Amino acid sequence: MSLYRRVTCAKGGTCNTKGRNKTCSKCGKRPEGGAWWYRFRFGGRIIHESSRSQSLTVAREAEKQRRRKLEESWNQITPRTLPPSFDRASEEWLQLQVGRVAQNTISIAKNSLKHLRAVFGSRLLCDISPEHIASYQQKRLREKAQGKTINIEVGVLRQIMKHNGCWLAIAEKVKPLPVRKGVGRAITSDEEKLLLARCASVDSACYTATVIALNTTMRKDEIRKLCWNQIDLNGVLTVGSSKTEAGTGRVIPLNPAATKALADWGKRFPDHRPEHYIFPRCESKNIDLTKPTQGWRTAWRSATRAVECPKCRLLQRPTDVCQNEKCKENMHEITNPLSGLRFHDLRHTAITKLAESQASDQTIMAIAGHVSQQMLEHYSHIRMAAKRTALDAIATPVPGVSSPARTPTPTRRVHQNDNQNRIRQKGSARKILN
Repeated sequence: MSLYRRVTCAKGGTCNTKGRNKTCSKCGKRPEGGAWWYRFRFGGRIIHESSRSQSLTVAREAEKQRRRKLEESWNQITPRTLPPSFDRASEEWLQLQVGRVAQNTISIAKNSLKHLRAVFGSRLLCDISPEHIASYQQKRLREKAQGKTINIEVGVLRQIMKHNGCWLAIAEKVKPLPVRKGVGRAITSDEEKLLLARCASVDSACYTATVIALNTTMRKDEIRKLCWNQIDLNGVLTVGSSKTEAGTGRVIPLNPAATKALADWGKRFPDHRPEHYIFPRCESKNIDLTKPTQGWRTAWRSATRAVECPKCRLLQRPTDVCQNEKCKENMHEITNPLSGLRFHDLRHTAITKLAESQASDQTIMAIAGHVSQQMLEHYSHIRMAAKRTALDAIATPVPGVSSPARTPTPTRRVHQNDNQNRIRQKGSARKILN
């Protein structure tokens, strides 16, 4: 083990002390200043490094630390450190997600962290217990948050703790909240007409997007990011990036309603290019065709929340008294039948109409971009009218009750029940069942 100074020599290289009175044999000057270097042997190799300091004390400590680090590495000894606080760990975890996951996923994580940091911000990860997580779940429930939203937030917490090796000890004791099922809704034909009329009176972009959603099963972001080069007005639409791999790049035929809505909307932008967005961004009445719109949230809320005065027919926000000064009709009990309708429910409606049209499951999944029967069942809401029609078709004639008139069908398919009826049945129980 040795310590020495390395000084740059005026003649070239570094100074030495081989001259008279420990002067440099090359330049004749006494070496002064310069950084201290240490040199020692470890594991059969020479460790020769600079301390980058002109202090001898610092150089000695640097040599000890370097040797200690090599010994710990050689013997696989790692120093124990406390896990970071949730604030620090969440920032590090969020930076690692950039470029690995979709931007929407990062946005959801950021929104979840706003609620998590308010509770776990200064707490060390190793101090977070199942009781703390259960208390957080109850707190969010009191704030009227849904179970699925809370489960997403706890999922972000789980990923952060798992990244730092603190989740395995409490994993089995943390239970997710029950998720509300059947949130999706399929609107009736009368509600669909009312919605289209309201959207047309509020905003033309919202109306066009509504028509596309009702006739293509597309999601909101799929519609919002549509470009003109994805549309063939002869009857084909190609979906761009989607939420799932099965939905990305799928081809959807355009029916006459969707084709007409897109053609009418395209007349507003006669100079558009193929790479321009169909629904461009508009800020302060300045239209930017190279950026997609942020949405039609305000117009959608106006269409689904506004109520109509039964006396003067004025469309207005929900209120106790009509806002028309000449009317002042009591509107306390007047509600909008579209209240609570989500834009995503239009996708439920389109898939339900496909299911009621007796389209095959494979056809529906190809149009909607599904990959499982479970998701198809989640989006299909067979409505009462379709159920009634199906049951009326198999109704057994009852004496004294006239059957409703039906339009004769040109062709009749042979059903299994028809074949069974040809077999002679014995016993009153079998006759009743048939």
